[in-house]
Amino acid sequence: MSLLKYESQQREPLVDGDKNYHQVTVDIIGTIEAKPTRLWYIGFWLSVVLLLIGVYSVYRVVDYGIGQWNLNKTIGWGWDITNFVWWIGIGHAGTLISAILLLFRQGWRTGVNRAAEAMTIFAVICAGQFPIWHMGRVWMGFFVLPYPNTRGPLWVNFNSPLLWDVFAISTYFTVSLLFWYAGLLPDLATVRDRAKTKLRKFMYGVASFGWTGSTKHWQRHESLSLVLAGLSTPLVLSVHTIVSFDFATSVIPGWHTTIFPPYFVAGAIFSGFAMVQTLLLIIRKVMNLQEYITIGHIDAMNKVIVLTGSIVGCAYLTELFVAWYSQNPYEWWAFRENRVNIFSPYGWSYALMMFCNVAAPQVFWIRKMRRNVTVTMFMSIIVNIGMWYERFVIIVTSIYRDFLPSSWSTYYSPSIYELGFYLGTFGLFFTCFFLFAKYFPVIAVAEIKAILKTSGENYKVKMTDIEKADTEKFYHEEVVHAH
Repeated sequence: MSLLKYESQQREPLVDGDKNYHQVTVDIIGTIEAKPTRLWYIGFWLSVVLLLIGVYSVYRVVDYGIGQWNLNKTIGWGWDITNFVWWIGIGHAGTLISAILLLFRQGWRTGVNRAAEAMTIFAVICAGQFPIWHMGRVWMGFFVLPYPNTRGPLWVNFNSPLLWDVFAISTYFTVSLLFWYAGLLPDLATVRDRAKTKLRKFMYGVASFGWTGSTKHWQRHESLSLVLAGLSTPLVLSVHTIVSFDFATSVIPGWHTTIFPPYFVAGAIFSGFAMVQTLLLIIRKVMNLQEYITIGHIDAMNKVIVLTGSIVGCAYLTELFVAWYSQNPYEWWAFRENRVNIFSPYGWSYALMMFCNVAAPQVFWIRKMRRNVTVTMFMSIIVNIGMWYERFVIIVTSIYRDFLPSSWSTYYSPSIYELGFYLGTFGLFFTCFFLFAKYFPVIAVAEIKAILKTSGENYKVKMTDIEKADTEKFYHEEVVHAH
């Protein structure tokens, strides 16, 4: 048998069509060399409008205080912290695809990792704003920094998970940014070498840090990728674990539960992969990259979604069981009356959460549904809606009715400035993403080339033909030998 065979031919190709190295470069780099389409301009300016709405909403909060939000003495956390946790969750899939799947040598990550890494960075930027503006007097924000001072007993509380968040998320953002940019270097050099104007050549030359593609550069690149993957892997697990401690270390019924860390991590991967699907399906269609973001990629990510969705469903049921089995009357009442009871003020949000996160994703057990682009697009949006409501349910339904009925809050709904701030983060996210898609390769060209001769469709066909010829030759020789 041929010695050229080193990947199973039963696996579907990760690059469709008859592609060579030059064609890969033209297909992916060509999208950023061409002028933006009208669709790009429409999407970009809509994002800018949303961003300006967010800027005005933040101005109102800074100028007039967080009384502009509908928070009160009972509900001190509302849409702001809900959105903070939601955006952090979305940022998890990029690092998972980049780091963990790289360490496990999963070839299918190569078509989706670049966009997922960019999504991580932009989502963390969006998330980080909510705690900052929630402080109210942001000009006094330096009080939370642990530097030597003469403030006497006023000092940072290092026991607080809120401070752990600062360290975990800033570390996560830094490593993710390095990972993303390190992977870009070979592709930026390719854009530089193809540049037709001096300004473009200069800008991409500076951005590529003098990459030449030498053996030494590739060796250092491989080493750096593995080191950053090793650093990122525990961060994927730790960041959302620490975010969950914001709730789990309290004594509030509905928050005080030890299942939060693993359940938050699974939920973050669940929502993160759903957002990756949403973005990639749009990129795939608009930029005509169907041969690089294949149905096989979509199928693989949907398998992760149905797995993590099932884990989240088990966590929901575990929460209910523990609340009942613990015989803590406050805990069981919080679940029974505030969430499960469909006729309670927020019962509808719990029901919506269960449908979107537990019931709906089960459709992906069916192979035909996993590989259907329309179903995947619809389900990715449903999952992200459900995961937003999960955070809303955890935060609001746990605190709007406290231990004392006399302190119960009225029905909480966001003010127009809370809604505007949330829309503004969408504007920021998509403004960044549109600029990224215009000026950077959305697919890792160098990594696609690395798998082309093992996982490209035309090479797999050639390998299959070689195998058939070798097999026929082998059996012919056996027959001749027998005679």
